Amino acid sequence: MNEHEKLVADFENNRAILRGIAYRMLGSLSEADDAVQETWLHLCRSNSGPRDIHNLRGWLMTVVARVCLDMLRLREARREEPFDMHFPDLIVYPDDAADPEHQILAGEAVGLALLVVLETLAPAERIAFVLHDVFAIPYDEIARIVDRTPTATRQLASRARRRIQGTTPGFGFKENLDSQREAAKAFLAAANQGNFQGLLTVLDPEVILRADTGDKGSGPLKIVQGARNVASQALTFARLVQSARPVLVNGQAGLVATRHNQPYSVMAFTVKSGKIVEIYVLSDPDRLRQLNLNVD
Repeated sequence: MNEHEKLVADFENNRAILRGIAYRMLGSLSEADDAVQETWLHLCRSNSGPRDIHNLRGWLMTVVARVCLDMLRLREARREEPFDMHFPDLIVYPDDAADPEHQILAGEAVGLALLVVLETLAPAERIAFVLHDVFAIPYDEIARIVDRTPTATRQLASRARRRIQGTTPGFGFKENLDSQREAAKAFLAAANQGNFQGLLTVLDPEVILRADTGDKGSGPLKIVQGARNVASQALTFARLVQSARPVLVNGQAGLVATRHNQPYSVMAFTVKSGKIVEIYVLSDPDRLRQLNLNVD
């Protein structure tokens, strides 16, 4: 193996973790791939030469973070809509899947609920929080990426953490997957049976439903709050779909619903102490097509 082949092999060994970092920072799989490719180009152009990089993974993580920061700042400068108008890209796979790349992309540290809130943060706050709280990178190293002092960087992450804690009911609480599945199963059964009381039993009284419909006219993000209101929406949902099957959505229990043999929506549930506290519904037809969901 020559030097270039070794470099390619070393980079490929780190590709999955770099894509996982970029996805958490950007919320977009295509942009994450762009960031990883740009990181590869930085490595190829490195003045010091790959042989002089003593900790290649650390170097690559730093570079991909800087690339993502630039992309977030450019996105912020161009954005005309509020940050919370769309969901991040979803990672949907069969309930029994054990694909290592899925596990890295949709790891326990960042579920869909958290990704949605990350979309509302300023670029430097998002970078500081993700690198420190998710990947345990020291503040001294993050400070060099965001061009702040370590103290200021700590404050960035702290502000992000407070905002996330105030808007994410399940933050810091990890319900085991079996309990999530049971709650999703109970929700689906009650909805299919038209059992309003059964829905109230599985829903937290303060449950929040967020639906990304893709409707540019009225605003794509629809929010419904409270168990009775969400239960009413669930009964309407059940009448519109023909079938639903369990999946994992960003590592959480979820459902793919179909209508006329086509994907109609993807739902993800955040569960706390056996109760559903958040529901995320993606029903934007264009984005559903991009997921390439198998409905057979």
